[in-house]
Amino acid sequence: MDNRRLFLAFLLSMVVIFAWYTLFPPKPAPRPPVEPDARQEAPVAPAPSGETGAPARPAEPRPGTATPPAQRIEAVQEERVTLEGEGLRAVLTNRGAQLTSLEVPARSAEGAGTLELVRARQEGPFPFGLTIGDLQPHPLNQALFTVEKGAGGRSAVFVYSGPAGRAEKRFRIEQGLLEVEVRVFGQDRWGLLIGPGVRNPTAEELESQFARRSGVYLGGGEVQRVDAQGAEETVEIPGRGLSWVGLEDNYFLSAVIPRAGLDGAVLRPVLVEGAGDRDARFLPLPPEDRMTDAQKDMSRELALTLEPESDRLSFLSYWGSKEFYRLAALPYGLERTVDFGFFGFLARPLLAGLHWIYDNMVANYGWAIVLMTVLIRILLLPLTHHSTKSMKKMQDLNPKIQAIRERYRTKLRDKQGKPNLEMQRKMNEEVMGLYKEHGVNPAGGCLPILLQMPILFAFYGLLSTAAELRGAPWTLWIRDLSVHDPYYVLPIVMGATQFLQVRLAPQAGDPMQRRIFQLMPIFMTFLFLGFPSGLVLYWLTSNVLTIAQQWVYNRLWPKT
Repeated sequence: MDNRRLFLAFLLSMVVIFAWYTLFPPKPAPRPPVEPDARQEAPVAPAPSGETGAPARPAEPRPGTATPPAQRIEAVQEERVTLEGEGLRAVLTNRGAQLTSLEVPARSAEGAGTLELVRARQEGPFPFGLTIGDLQPHPLNQALFTVEKGAGGRSAVFVYSGPAGRAEKRFRIEQGLLEVEVRVFGQDRWGLLIGPGVRNPTAEELESQFARRSGVYLGGGEVQRVDAQGAEETVEIPGRGLSWVGLEDNYFLSAVIPRAGLDGAVLRPVLVEGAGDRDARFLPLPPEDRMTDAQKDMSRELALTLEPESDRLSFLSYWGSKEFYRLAALPYGLERTVDFGFFGFLARPLLAGLHWIYDNMVANYGWAIVLMTVLIRILLLPLTHHSTKSMKKMQDLNPKIQAIRERYRTKLRDKQGKPNLEMQRKMNEEVMGLYKEHGVNPAGGCLPILLQMPILFAFYGLLSTAAELRGAPWTLWIRDLSVHDPYYVLPIVMGATQFLQVRLAPQAGDPMQRRIFQLMPIFMTFLFLGFPSGLVLYWLTSNVLTIAQQWVYNRLWPKT
């Protein structure tokens, strides 16, 4: 069989697979249903009331003893406490000692700024709020805690003792992480909420086929993900062997690194009513057979609940962008949340190269992509040179090959119309003999294209995941390399260069193959319309370099 046909089939298959997995990403395998927890929820036991006195830390019970009566400790009004340090700005309310805002540095089209990572909602509970059972808010969430602020505005201690119960929460920003310690006295079962979701995605992001929102955790050495939009069941995660657990999207992460007292974590899917609004509400996910059409169309998120072993829970919490090297500098393995895909082994050096070019040559990731593409083409130059020579020789031999095929055309089928395998074998042997006589490898033109496909996949994984490129502008109207061109100019220009590249390339092969190759630019243009601008820029630059190289060969070939 003609090797060119094999290559053509392989190339088309790769393009179709790439398009399919891009437009229709595979859904995660369904998880087995979790058996109901046999442990009964204990009712909230109100602490004894007494005279209101000055704020003081409640006395801690000795191991093996009942919680002693405590004096009443509560604030008279609600107040907000702001903690700042290492780029984090956390705002907590003393009503339930919950997190109402957490801002981190982020790049935008207008330049450097901040991004809110706490999902806006109409009502609580908020992150670090307490829950009972299946996301039911704890009465302590409405209690007014007293607040003791630490020096430097980096820490705060919240204490409450009264009719709603008795609890203490400590927060501190240290080395870019939020240290949290929670104690709830006199209750066997309670939970601490994280989420639902992370940050406030735009309506376009919620509808994007490239956007991912999921729960993620590292347990037993393996990173596991639970897709938020496709989640239908509660996922329980054992605390033993759990390195970290969190909520993520393509570019941002809120993760918990347990220190002490964690029995397990639970990821629960919830419906988002009014997704994208400031007054969104999170609703329990009903059974599938009871869902209305409106509920089926609602966006979904995951709520993370931390379940303690006893009355105390201590952990570190990371809130911020999924910058690979920033996460890798932390000793917790959080860089494994950055999923570059199957070709991650290529994406990581590409990211390192882009960082180096950005830091040392040009402070623009768009031009860094252009320079990186030039470097890649220089490294591939020996292969492309050999490929072009091989294709040019094949073009020169094409009349002889067509003559051989024409001579065998009437012999390839017998009188009954059945294929004559013997004649096909002889024709292929004669064609291969002609290639061998002139020192031409019919598959020689395939290698550079095959090498570029993994690079294309790696760039796609890089641009759709690397937080460094989110909001990074290039020039003119391209204000974010991680999203598609809003005017579709870049992919259309890319398609035009692809068409010109096909026209300038040596016209080898049979007429049907040439027509298929001429249709490829149209297919690629439509495929790239919704792709990140950075990926289109890479392919456009590669096309321009190929056109320039082909033009030089066409001018110099008669002289060689």
